[in-house]
Amino acid sequence: MIDLTERPHRRYNPLTNEWILVSPHRAKRPWQGQVETIPEEVRPEYDPTCYLCPGNPRAGGNQNPPYEETFVFNNDFPSLLPDTEPGVDDTNPLFQSQAERGICRVICFSPRHDWTLAHMPVLDIQRVVDAWARETQELAANAPWMHYVQVFENKGEMMGCSNPHPHGQIWATERLPREVEKEEAPQRSYFEKYGRTMVADILAEEQKRQERIVYANEHWTILIPFWAVWPFETLMICHRPVQWLYQLNETERRALADAVSALTIRYDNLFKISFPYSMGFHQAPVNSGDQPHWHLHAHYYPPLLRSATVRKHMVGYEMLGTPQRDITAEIAAARLRELPGVRFA
Repeated sequence: MIDLTERPHRRYNPLTNEWILVSPHRAKRPWQGQVETIPEEVRPEYDPTCYLCPGNPRAGGNQNPPYEETFVFNNDFPSLLPDTEPGVDDTNPLFQSQAERGICRVICFSPRHDWTLAHMPVLDIQRVVDAWARETQELAANAPWMHYVQVFENKGEMMGCSNPHPHGQIWATERLPREVEKEEAPQRSYFEKYGRTMVADILAEEQKRQERIVYANEHWTILIPFWAVWPFETLMICHRPVQWLYQLNETERRALADAVSALTIRYDNLFKISFPYSMGFHQAPVNSGDQPHWHLHAHYYPPLLRSATVRKHMVGYEMLGTPQRDITAEIAAARLRELPGVRFA
């Protein structure tokens, strides 16, 4: 047997059929020494210059209503357009291109400019969950040509977020995104072979081992995946193998809101800052019929490694060879699991 706590080894990601390199001997005590913190920016509840705050003007003469809960609108600067004409250029197999239609929406989580999901009460987060579910269902129903709805959030300047107001995005696309496409075939093959979703079996095995679970409630479990690339990457899994966000019942939506709160608070407590990350849900493709091999889950990818200012960079061997990490998934899970569930003052 390989000693996963001491020796270099590779770990397999069955969701994407990829491997990562783990080098635990390089950082057996990753938190020794100074843990740097940076003062958290104090923001007002309302910012008259913010284009996401209630009642404020946006681009193109648009204006936000005086919203009091979540607010969703079409992105004023979308990356995709719904009226793009179809087209394919495959005259040269080395330089192919395809036109891509899509719809890009923005979801403001709260009217409060100074909050993040980690600050919001669970009931308010559930309204965000309801909006994620509603938008997934409505976008799919209103655009039959659409095949995927990607719900995601970029939090913090480090992740390229241009506005600190708490918000996320929803992109609906004509074709499957690359990362979703990577998960499609392995999940389908696994279901055809075993009659169960791959994600359900991952969850069941993690529940037995209890090594990498960070938090769990009756309907959702948060864990550091065995194959995690980012230092404190997490996987959030729905216990019931639903395919889409809108299939969650009221109790499961409340439990999801609770899980989001529990994780984001622990992230903030890790280095005593508003913790940056990119997250997103992977749900089944839409307008494609029943797909029982898909099992709803969310990925969180935070870049910080040792402190508020030290981050992991994908460089050198990782860009040209294989992603690599020093601290093991088990150590990272223990670190997050031990943190308090109340946000630092």
